[in-house]
Amino acid sequence: MTTVARRTFLQGSLATAVVGFDPGQESWSSVPGGANLIPIPPLDGQLLMNPAVLAAAAEDFGRIIQRTPSAVLVPGSVRDIVKLVLFARAHGIKVAAARGLGESHSTAGQAQVAAGVVIDMSMLATIHEINAGDALVDAGVRWIDLLEETLPLGKSPPLLTDFIELSVGGTLAVGGIGGQAFRHGLLVDNVLELQVVTGNGALLTCSPTQNPVLWNAVRAGLGQFGIIVRARVRLASVKPRVRVYTATYTDLATLTADQEMLIDDGRFDYVEGFASADESGGWIYRLEAASYHDPGNPPADTIKLAGLQFDPGTSEATEQSFFDFANRIAPTVTLLKELGVWQLPHPWLNLFLPGPQAASFIQGVLDTITVDDTGQGPIVFYPFKRARLTAPFARVPATPNVFIFSILRNAIPGTPENVAALIDQNRQFYEDARAIGGKRYPIDSVPMSRGDWEEQFRPLFSQFSLAKLLFDPLNVLAPGQKIFT
Repeated sequence: MTTVARRTFLQGSLATAVVGFDPGQESWSSVPGGANLIPIPPLDGQLLMNPAVLAAAAEDFGRIIQRTPSAVLVPGSVRDIVKLVLFARAHGIKVAAARGLGESHSTAGQAQVAAGVVIDMSMLATIHEINAGDALVDAGVRWIDLLEETLPLGKSPPLLTDFIELSVGGTLAVGGIGGQAFRHGLLVDNVLELQVVTGNGALLTCSPTQNPVLWNAVRAGLGQFGIIVRARVRLASVKPRVRVYTATYTDLATLTADQEMLIDDGRFDYVEGFASADESGGWIYRLEAASYHDPGNPPADTIKLAGLQFDPGTSEATEQSFFDFANRIAPTVTLLKELGVWQLPHPWLNLFLPGPQAASFIQGVLDTITVDDTGQGPIVFYPFKRARLTAPFARVPATPNVFIFSILRNAIPGTPENVAALIDQNRQFYEDARAIGGKRYPIDSVPMSRGDWEEQFRPLFSQFSLAKLLFDPLNVLAPGQKIFT
């Protein structure tokens, strides 16, 4: 459901707007009166409880876990979020991490809450400022919305995720990664200031110099400490044209070695890699790299491809606008929606691997699975530099180069049995990765225990727990991750 359609739908739902909370029954009511009913504070938006809205909030992109909230806040202002968190804190109500209904790329219930309140941040989507070096935006703004405003000015965020219809706030809560990460770090490394509603109900601004403890906690903090409501995002000058190079490899280790060479010498602005099934049932590997340039002044292909060890005769170079390159996933998403694949369960696997072991680990996984295990979903891997990361809770291996390795599965068939088998496989791969120092990118579908979370944040789990005590001591926020259950 688009933001416009969703807004129209919710505006037609006034008859089921919440008016109060009955603590004895632990339930909301849309009918005034009642001896035990505690009125909710006046809101600029709406707190809704009709079944259709609740059903939408019970799903995420994974389509695996359904947790039905008791109400959905459609905020009309940041003040509404402050009021809701304070009310929830006073009455023992859980609040899910802010999200756009069903459009998050969380795949295992991370942004859901059973019997609590989900906040639909997509209604707070104003771009407040665009300056020479930054933009001030609401957390519900999508990266594509920001890019459409900044590109006419020759500006873009330095880094973009491959899929740019994600929200700013949701991405910053988990980290945000793309093929430019080797130059610029994660998206959380490219914000200058955040406005946050903490689990204590305080509206605070944080930056490296203002409330630095909160700043270091909330970036990639999985929504545990506060709800990001506004962000000052770094902007960089960007050239309007992109030359995209692809080349095929039959040997994975050769490709990953070339990828590491490319992020070291910096000849490209973007570097990624993919695996796809070949006709014999094995895998072939593809480099994708891009160079930004001015119109009429493309880079020299021979210089860009010099020294790369791809299979002879497989390299190609194409031209497109910067926007079309940034939005390159859109046609595929449209097709997947038309085919009904977008609506299937998505038991994704997203791992951060230590650079020296990445090629052998990825090859070992690929030797174990078939294309049927992916449901024709893409397999992505590429390196970035750990030194570029500044957010303490964005956990990656302790090696100079780190690879992200993602199996973006579609569960075909989408039966519970098949989904469970794929999640079990994810769990085993996660354990294998952890044994060599790997970490999760925690948007994926891997069941986690308290011990797993301690290992994920090691050696910083004590700091993570302390930040929870400081900013959300009653454990109101983000129960879907199940870190402090």
